[in-house]
Amino acid sequence: MNNIAQNTIWFVLLVLLQVLIFNNINLLGHTNPYIYIAYIFYYPIKRERGRFLFLSFLLGLSIDFFSNTGGINAASTLFIAFIRLSVLSSILKKTDFDFHQFNIRSISFGRACTFITILTFTHHFILFSLDYFSLKDMGSILSKSITTAFLSISLILIGIISFTKKK
Repeated sequence: MNNIAQNTIWFVLLVLLQVLIFNNINLLGHTNPYIYIAYIFYYPIKRERGRFLFLSFLLGLSIDFFSNTGGINAASTLFIAFIRLSVLSSILKKTDFDFHQFNIRSISFGRACTFITILTFTHHFILFSLDYFSLKDMGSILSKSITTAFLSISLILIGIISFTKKK
């Protein structure tokens, strides 16, 4: 299967999983995982950056459309898509970083975990900051970001290990 078809399937599958299943999970009354951002970790780096940013925005906008959240998913998803390469470059040494052969499973588990954790927490912090939009709720924003990020990271790592090939 070619990369365009494979990326389209991942896109649609993650949107459907998020909207139909994971948006309906509420642990402790307010924590539901956001697994759709795994698309950003999985998307090939060698592709055109403009297309990737557009698809990331479209991914977030799709979640916003079905969740009635007014663009906060689109903004937070676009931001982590924008910083993805610089975060990855700072985590990996220059000798470990080959754009054409990069796969999330091709790097060590610790580095992959660090990469996913930074981007997931950043996504959730921006998402909940835009949701609450108040500095007086910073405690709620941080606690919700941490608990939701922990659950999301766990599920994303399980999904990446289960559904991707190790290179």
